[in-house]
Amino acid sequence: MSKNFLSCQAQDVAACCCVDVGTVIDNSDLNVSFKKIFQSKEEAEEVLAYLKTKAQKAAFSGFNVVDEIISTSDGYVLKANFTFECQAEAIIFQLEVRQL
Repeated sequence: MSKNFLSCQAQDVAACCCVDVGTVIDNSDLNVSFKKIFQSKEEAEEVLAYLKTKAQKAAFSGFNVVDEIISTSDGYVLKANFTFECQAEAIIFQLEVRQL
């Protein structure tokens, strides 16, 4: 097979059945934001601990998190913004916590 046949770019395939990973993951999206309302502060803290554990497992090179739990009339709002050092880590983290 020729080298041209094996190369793959997004514009090469009209049906997009195959693309170069670099066209999808360009390392520009390193942030994952999470926001959810809980009935109790303890529940919000448990979920935050869970998120941090999953982030540690996904991050090969480290991550940063800025979080807060705010009391409102609806309950307790957990806001957490995770910043990873590479986009693949952020994607792995998103897949790990998608059920929340």
